[in-house]
Amino acid sequence: MKTGAMLRMLDRADREVMKLSRADKGAVYEFTHKFRHNPDNPGLHLKSLHGDSRLMSARINRDYRALLLNVAERDFLLVAVKHRSEVYDDLSRYAYRINRVTGGIEVIDLAPVGDSIVGRVVSADSSVAVPAVADPSVVEPRPRSQPIFGHYSDAQLLELGVAEPLLPQIRALTTEAELLELLDRAPQLTTDVLFALFDGKTYEEVRAQVTDPVRAEEPIDPEDFEAAVARPATQVTSDDEALQAMLVESFGRWQIFLHPTQRKLVERRYNGPARVGGGPGTGKTIVALHRVAYLARQLPPGTDKPILLTTFNRNLAADLRTRLMALGGEELVARVDIVNIDRLASRVVSEARAGGGRRVVNDNDVPQLWADFLIETGDAGWDADFLAAEWTQVILGQVLNSRTDYFKARRPNRGRSLNRMERDQIWRLAERFTTWLEGQGIWTWRQIAERAARLEMDRAAASSAESSGSRHRPRYRHVVVDEAQDLSAAHWKMLRAMVASGPDDMFLTGDTHQRIYDNHVTLSSLGINIRGRSSRLTLSYRTTRQILADALQIMTGEVYDDLDGGEEDLAGYRSLLRGGQPSFRGAATWAQERDLLAEQVRAWGNPIDGSVALCVPTREFAADVIARLEADGLPAVEIGPDGPKQPDGIHVGTMHRFKGLEYQRMIIAGVSDGLVPRQLISRYRDTDPKRYQRERQRDRSLLFVAATRARDELVVSWHGTPSPFLTSRLVQRQLP
Repeated sequence: MKTGAMLRMLDRADREVMKLSRADKGAVYEFTHKFRHNPDNPGLHLKSLHGDSRLMSARINRDYRALLLNVAERDFLLVAVKHRSEVYDDLSRYAYRINRVTGGIEVIDLAPVGDSIVGRVVSADSSVAVPAVADPSVVEPRPRSQPIFGHYSDAQLLELGVAEPLLPQIRALTTEAELLELLDRAPQLTTDVLFALFDGKTYEEVRAQVTDPVRAEEPIDPEDFEAAVARPATQVTSDDEALQAMLVESFGRWQIFLHPTQRKLVERRYNGPARVGGGPGTGKTIVALHRVAYLARQLPPGTDKPILLTTFNRNLAADLRTRLMALGGEELVARVDIVNIDRLASRVVSEARAGGGRRVVNDNDVPQLWADFLIETGDAGWDADFLAAEWTQVILGQVLNSRTDYFKARRPNRGRSLNRMERDQIWRLAERFTTWLEGQGIWTWRQIAERAARLEMDRAAASSAESSGSRHRPRYRHVVVDEAQDLSAAHWKMLRAMVASGPDDMFLTGDTHQRIYDNHVTLSSLGINIRGRSSRLTLSYRTTRQILADALQIMTGEVYDDLDGGEEDLAGYRSLLRGGQPSFRGAATWAQERDLLAEQVRAWGNPIDGSVALCVPTREFAADVIARLEADGLPAVEIGPDGPKQPDGIHVGTMHRFKGLEYQRMIIAGVSDGLVPRQLISRYRDTDPKRYQRERQRDRSLLFVAATRARDELVVSWHGTPSPFLTSRLVQRQLP
């Protein structure tokens, strides 16, 4: 006779467990282990509550009881962990049902709103709010406010996915405090919907941006709990080892519980390349990591690495490795090749011994190299910056093999048009420049990417030309790319050649609003067709609604691409976190602004635990800030290309360095006209308007990325004239 049982933990139960003492958390783990082994163990005292055949309680220890939902014969869902007094008192306040929109199981706490709001006492049917510290006999009555959601019918709220048992309480909400108290106990979709409506979104916007992405694709049977528990909307964990690690606080919630929108994207089967977009903090990297883990679990046994996980820079690749190890352990990581894109290209070139021992120089040095080349050769008819961009973005970026290919090449976002004679001149100059670089014993990362792409394309062509038994098989079965917006066309051509076209071949995550390098591509032109397989995440888990609102103000007036020739916006981008308004402060000079920065750090209690960061536009400004902080006795830690040099201290770096980082408190300093955006780009305003717009957009994206690194508090400062990216509404809110 079978004695074991399936026991899964609902995400809301996890949040309750995390509030327990370490000893009680251990008791929860012991309980789950015993229950899975034998739920009929007399010591567990499993019994139905109030005659309900599904809702049951079981004993965890002397003080706590598990509230369980019996979803099938030997299948249970741990939905809450309560003190024994609550279980014995009244569990009629709990309702459970299958949401008719998502198909997920929802357990709803129907406790009345208002009783636990600190600082006041509200009568259930009174029109008077009475401060808890005042004498009720002297409080003046005031009319009850209008219901918050009075403009929406029950049918509309239910169609959006709001939990039906909560409708009476939702109808009675009149203040934001009451709303927040209710949503602290409400199911995920109800929380998302009501917050979006409260923030001023229309019914149609909420339906499109919040409800439709989590809507179940199949018809919902409201009585089939066994099917419901397997849907993405029912956020559970059933892994005993993961639960144990979580209970001892070595796991983050991201490793266990995915938002239903994220989980649907992770576990979907795609007929070809797929892309997931979304604003900062929406969990794109988390989705990429879970996607890798999902694909790895489908692999047949082996010791090879058929999955590639790549991103743009080194420190992000290292972070991906650390997170994937935490998510899946060494066995999973052993099947995944985790490497940043330039290192991958360099590896391909080294394997083919195509580098010739040359030294690699940074791509930022290319304009100066072109200038040196033009002076040395006496070619004064072309601008070095223009030639550098044409060479890196078009000739190398598109892996053009011949002058004929260059004559036919599209030049998106390049601005100035070129006739046939001009293209001929540029091609000849590029050939001479390449030879000149070789004579100097150097080459660039863009050249390495171009060479690697050509080698991989040749390898793929050889594979298709030979028999099915060819040793030239694709390097990977699946390719997953994080921060996709930062890769060049040559990178994409290399990746496309590394994996055979087919189901689940490429999975990309990224946000063009966060593009901080001058790489603009149209994926379909590179053999990567994401049409119909592009999704977007809109819920931010990192920063508060107040910081998010001001960050979106910074993006006002810009149009961003979707990596495939269309436009992308941040419509529906939102947060459920709340905090104070960001601060904006101006000073007359940089010296005075530095004093304001030091004053702000002191106001935060001189924190040196790595929770505070200072972001500036240039390395010179970073050096000034570090010197100023150290003069005040505060340890300042520079953020280098591989991240902060040590975890503690106050982290200081340029805007480029903050990609992939986050802090409790952030100061963005030097946000002045001429610094953000750079004064240097003004020379393109008349001579190359498209490049001017592109460079300006890149600087705006850098500021946006920096602003969205802050979790709780953000301060923005400038000296002289504020940056034009700071709207008048933001500047006028500056502190006196």
